[in-house]
Amino acid sequence: MKILKIICVILITSPLLLSAQTSTLDIQNSNLKWTGKKITNSSHYGSLKFKSGEVNFSENLISSGKFIVDMTTISVDDIKGSGKSRLEGHLRSDDFFSVENFNEAILVINSSEKNGDNLKVMGTLTVKGLESSVEFDMKKSGNSWTADLTFDRSKHNVRFRSGSFFENLGDNLILDDIVLNAKLSFN
Repeated sequence: MKILKIICVILITSPLLLSAQTSTLDIQNSNLKWTGKKITNSSHYGSLKFKSGEVNFSENLISSGKFIVDMTTISVDDIKGSGKSRLEGHLRSDDFFSVENFNEAILVINSSEKNGDNLKVMGTLTVKGLESSVEFDMKKSGNSWTADLTFDRSKHNVRFRSGSFFENLGDNLILDDIVLNAKLSFN
């Protein structure tokens, strides 16, 4: 009787097991780019590296997932020399991402739905220990995926020259939206 129950459980759950697929991020062949803009339309851009990532696919949708970004790897790609080093240090400081205290940013994917040829992904982004809900599109491109996510830095207490915290900044205002563009390859 016990064996019969075990067989029944296996038969009932096996379609669920077959339809779900876990894929691990290939961090060597994946990349993450960021862009921040000022009110004057000037901008800075750079990159970050992933520590890890994993998604669970079920019925051609992402049912769950988690990506961890190493904030200590934040780099500036649009300037060189001492200006590059100075800005990278400033981005790691308490004015921006407090990397000494918060060396990881985490994106947890809660669900997704079809949006034309793309997936509309819903999740929770944690930066500087503070969470915010995010929605973004992911698109399959060959064996990889692309994702474009914009998040509001003020929701994560990234205050430097933010109009959400300070008035009368004029041309010194840095916009709250930070744009992330990812190319994701999975094993």
